[in-house]
Amino acid sequence: MNTPALAAREAMEFDVVIVGAGPAGLAAAIRLKQLAPEKSVVVVEKGSEVGAHILSGAVIDPIGLDRLIPEWRTEETPIKTAVSADRFYLLGASGALRLPNILMPPLMSNHGNFIVSLGEVCRYLARKAEALGVEIYPGFAAAELLLENNTVTGIATGDMGLAKDGTPKSSFTRGMELRGKYTLLAEGARGSLSKVLIERFDLTRDREPQKFGIGLKELWQVAPEKHHPGLVQHTMGWPLDDSTGGGSFLYHFGDNLVAVGFVVHLNYQNPYLSPFEEFQRFKTHPLVRDTFSGGKRICYGARAITEGGWQSVPRLVFPGGALIGCAAGFVNVPRIKGTHNAMLSGMLAAEHVAAALAQGRANDELSSYDQQWRSSPIGRDLWRVRNGKPLWSKFGTLVGVALGGLDMWANTLGFPLFGTLKHGKPDFATLKPAAQCRPIAYQKPDGKLTFDRLSSVYLSNTNHEEDQPVHLLLRDAVLQKTSEHDVYAGPSARYCPAGVYEWVEEAGASRFVINAQNCVHCKTCDIKDPNQNITWVPPEGGGGPNYPNM
Repeated sequence: MNTPALAAREAMEFDVVIVGAGPAGLAAAIRLKQLAPEKSVVVVEKGSEVGAHILSGAVIDPIGLDRLIPEWRTEETPIKTAVSADRFYLLGASGALRLPNILMPPLMSNHGNFIVSLGEVCRYLARKAEALGVEIYPGFAAAELLLENNTVTGIATGDMGLAKDGTPKSSFTRGMELRGKYTLLAEGARGSLSKVLIERFDLTRDREPQKFGIGLKELWQVAPEKHHPGLVQHTMGWPLDDSTGGGSFLYHFGDNLVAVGFVVHLNYQNPYLSPFEEFQRFKTHPLVRDTFSGGKRICYGARAITEGGWQSVPRLVFPGGALIGCAAGFVNVPRIKGTHNAMLSGMLAAEHVAAALAQGRANDELSSYDQQWRSSPIGRDLWRVRNGKPLWSKFGTLVGVALGGLDMWANTLGFPLFGTLKHGKPDFATLKPAAQCRPIAYQKPDGKLTFDRLSSVYLSNTNHEEDQPVHLLLRDAVLQKTSEHDVYAGPSARYCPAGVYEWVEEAGASRFVINAQNCVHCKTCDIKDPNQNITWVPPEGGGGPNYPNM
């Protein structure tokens, strides 16, 4: 079928275009307006509203907020629950060993931090940005980079109203070009434009592969007697085996709210492993299950997390802009925190953009931003923990975490033990063939404490226009059958936390089914498919999850 030629897009001109209304993008927008009130700044956000696609634990270190909005502590904000207790446990199948806080490196302490809904924090930051004159366009997905003479000159939002076959429907609306003197990408982990840009400009040369985890989260309203405001609890170990990295969090905040989450490092080897099922199994442990007795699960979501740290941060700049926040990979994995570094990186980039604009420069490389981050608080934060992830991956949970803690102490005291270790294989290359692994038997959910994927997706408020092009692109259907299915036993049906992928048996043959309407935009498929045969691209703007307070 010949698709009709589309009309030219309308264009709008700005000084700075920012992709993503998360902590990094909004911090950058606010800082730009603080430094250069006369400059025009636009933030484009694919979620239906600011915060709709934001998912994090979250315990935040307020260092970024203190620098960006020093008066926030005197204002009405969603940042209300200070950490009051900090506990770490190593789990076995039926017991738990509490690790003494005194053994933890000082940087692991949560004293002075706050438990929040990061979505609500972003809504607060958006109000601050708009009060300064920042334009925020939610519901518009940045679908294309605008390039002129190998320089990024802005982005184009996706077309709206395309049918599944790519032809315009009666509701068709052409996307807009948002052109800027500088473009900042704050898309979060495995951003679709960031991925294209990193490859085009070879920004990962001489870097270790980026590493990822998948974080799954539920929000519960628990019985008042089960609620302990300010309690922060982390575990590692069961239900994962020693060779599989990951752990849990349990945060008590707000009106009898408990955020419970589970992270699985995506360098796991067994294709039969299901991060979603491991999360459900974790909740049955004696240490935590009583917390949810008499409670109600009110929201669910999942999101990929960058875990490579210091070694894996790409070159941050390109002609016309820069990467900021989790698009750059600034998460501190041992601390389980990224918001502070996301905000600090947004502010740092904004300061270099403002200086460039003041000098009359446009669309060049902000090389000073790339040179400065490693000596900034971001770099100092990541340097001290740079070996935690590779030690865990190489030696397993028990030995690796112990060595990582020792290395963090040594780095804190100025006597590094291991230099800077390498990560090794990218996550898609770590799966073993199914013939070398044992299937994992997971129990059926009880519908009270443990749940299935589809009822969970329902709580994410995920919605996509069904008659639109599928946004999960399969490069080679034959390869998916001969490798992903026949060699690895179809791990896509297990690593996806939303039931997007299925292998259906029909007349003795296996058929790959993509239920794109279930997608919660976690990006795990784009990361973990063993052949890199699935590519995630933005669906129609406004589609996906609608998290009210995650």
